Amino acid sequence: MKNKYVLILLCFVSAFTYAQWEERGGTFDLAHLERHQFKLNLLSPGFTYELGIFKNQSISTNLGLATATYEEGYVLGLAMNNRYRYYHNFDRRERLDKNTSGNSGNYIAAAQAIFFSQLRVATDVEGPDDFNLGFYGMVYGIQRTYEKGFNFNVEVGAGYYRGDGVPNGYGPLINFTFGWVATKRKKKDPYLD
Repeated sequence: MKNKYVLILLCFVSAFTYAQWEERGGTFDLAHLERHQFKLNLLSPGFTYELGIFKNQSISTNLGLATATYEEGYVLGLAMNNRYRYYHNFDRRERLDKNTSGNSGNYIAAAQAIFFSQLRVATDVEGPDDFNLGFYGMVYGIQRTYEKGFNFNVEVGAGYYRGDGVPNGYGPLINFTFGWVATKRKKKDPYLD
């Protein structure tokens, strides 16, 4: 009986929240940022999904082939990269009449990456065969999406590598992806959509 009331309350709260979200409209408008963007990465096979959450802010996740290099050695294999991005130059790009569609801009991001042991290709880090490695740090990135949907993204940063059964350490993060945006993009002038 108690669960029934909890379920009714949750349904009511979610309906009310959705109505408030729709009513406010302007609060969460993403003038330059894409609400959803799905990319297929060709250079390092994988895919990326980016979700616009607030003005100039997005979260993204990427699953694909990557390399980690830090004090203890390197790891090459399947990795999941997560980012909380803040795009800082959309207004400037618009003033200069440059493209902002497809989240074409420069950003600063909190970064996390997990290198999975099950699909590791190569490593020279000494430790157990089934270790995972995590990266936690900051990156600066440049992303450009062109009219036909081709996209490139370059990130440079540094952070802390934490190993599961292997030594921890500090190191750089360099990430380059080239691919194609599979979702519909905003026009160059986002206010005319």
